[in-house]
Amino acid sequence: MEEKSEIQSYYNGKTIFITGGSGFMGKVLIEKLLYSCSDLDKIYMLIRSKRGISPDIRITQIFKLPMFARIRKEKPEVFKKLIPIIGDISLINLGLSDEQREMLINETQIVFHVAAMVKLDTTLKQAVDFNLIGTKRMLDLSRDMKKLEVFVHLSTAFCHVDQVELGERVYDSTDDPQDVIRLVQWLDEEIIDFITPKLIAPHPNTYTYTKRLTEKIVTDEYPNMPVVITRPSIVVPAVKEPLPGWVDNLNGPIGMMIASGKGVLRTMHCDPDYCAEVMPVDFAINALITIAYKEASNRNKSKNIPVYNVTQNSIERMSWGKLIENGRYIINKYPFDGMLWYPDGNLRKSKWVHDIMHFFFHIIPAYFIDFLLLIFLQQRFMVRLQKKIANGLNLLEYFTTREWYFHNTNLLILSGEMNSKDKELFQIDGSKVNQIEFMKTSILGARQYCLKDDLSTVPRARMQLKILYIIHNIVLFCFYFGIFYFLYTHLEFVRVYVNYITDKIKMLPMMGNIIRETRI
Repeated sequence: MEEKSEIQSYYNGKTIFITGGSGFMGKVLIEKLLYSCSDLDKIYMLIRSKRGISPDIRITQIFKLPMFARIRKEKPEVFKKLIPIIGDISLINLGLSDEQREMLINETQIVFHVAAMVKLDTTLKQAVDFNLIGTKRMLDLSRDMKKLEVFVHLSTAFCHVDQVELGERVYDSTDDPQDVIRLVQWLDEEIIDFITPKLIAPHPNTYTYTKRLTEKIVTDEYPNMPVVITRPSIVVPAVKEPLPGWVDNLNGPIGMMIASGKGVLRTMHCDPDYCAEVMPVDFAINALITIAYKEASNRNKSKNIPVYNVTQNSIERMSWGKLIENGRYIINKYPFDGMLWYPDGNLRKSKWVHDIMHFFFHIIPAYFIDFLLLIFLQQRFMVRLQKKIANGLNLLEYFTTREWYFHNTNLLILSGEMNSKDKELFQIDGSKVNQIEFMKTSILGARQYCLKDDLSTVPRARMQLKILYIIHNIVLFCFYFGIFYFLYTHLEFVRVYVNYITDKIKMLPMMGNIIRETRI
């Protein structure tokens, strides 16, 4: 029997309670624990009914996903160790029965609080109910847990947007979390929506604002509770686990890549020189598992709450421009099936230039395509799609036109202290990752797991790409020639300038003769 690593040995016989297990990071966390720490006792997963589907059926559907393939093949018996607990962090007492609470209080040793309302455009009331009050309910339950060794709270590296350099510590907030909770419980929702922009400033959205307040209520439990705060940056597809390129949503950079690869995203307001702070999901999950082990094993508690910025800032920095360049290179080699136009979008530093390009290359083509669909009695979708893309870009714009530096000393120390076996099993360091290969696996992963495009369609997509390239350049030539012709025929100074240049060109042979005669 193969000898276990230090981290694997720690998780032997442990009972774990996880919230947010049905989300992107939550599913990867559960899969990694079941596969690499198979001797754990059990995992309790808080899960609710969704769209009329019961928790048991949801669990069954999750286990059928491609990401659980290696467990289905090698260790199918460990599925029994995942036990669904019907509940919801947005409900009083998490919606748990007295028996469920007692069971969790008596058995749980490790808590991973991953659940959050991550939509950037959600209302303040929804964000407070889910992120702030939901976390408070989790802390209330965990405070009574008799065997609790560590409570890992998942925050975000962008929860302190006013800090250009984010250290691994908690920063004060001008607002008291309890006051904000009372505010949203007392005021009418229409009034809350009206005052939200002023209240959350300088935060761009309710997600980062409530995540900042949540850190405060978690910090208030330390040192009476073994709490720790983890702050991942933008989470992107997996490097290798549970599958290379695994992703189940189109948020963030991957959504940008797909929209660009499909030809519907032509311009984006972004500073290409700024760092794209991304973290592969498997590295982020490995960090969470390792942090829980480290803090539970740490007998010398510091006076300040442990905070880990789970970022690649000091390991592997990549600019937005380089990210898009790599993405364009891979998309041209492995184009998406069903492209609407040739993928040739660009980043624009200038908001003014971006708005002009957005009008000419997003809005006008969208209405033109919908007009054609209307004529041919087909369902219109392009204007609606472009509005959705525009809303998404507006939400991301804050993060693509600013730059932060995230200190991750604690994460680097953690990685340095791991033995060779744990470094291999729970990889955190991304310095040896080939970025071109990672971009390839990410785009092919999104193609397979999100778009459901079989890789057998790649040859057909390449042929389509060549045709679209020719059409794209013909249209561009006609577009710019049309603008030039309009200016030439309608603006006198342009015509005079063109005639001046033409006369100069005609004089070049004569000037050459004069120069040669002068030399003689």
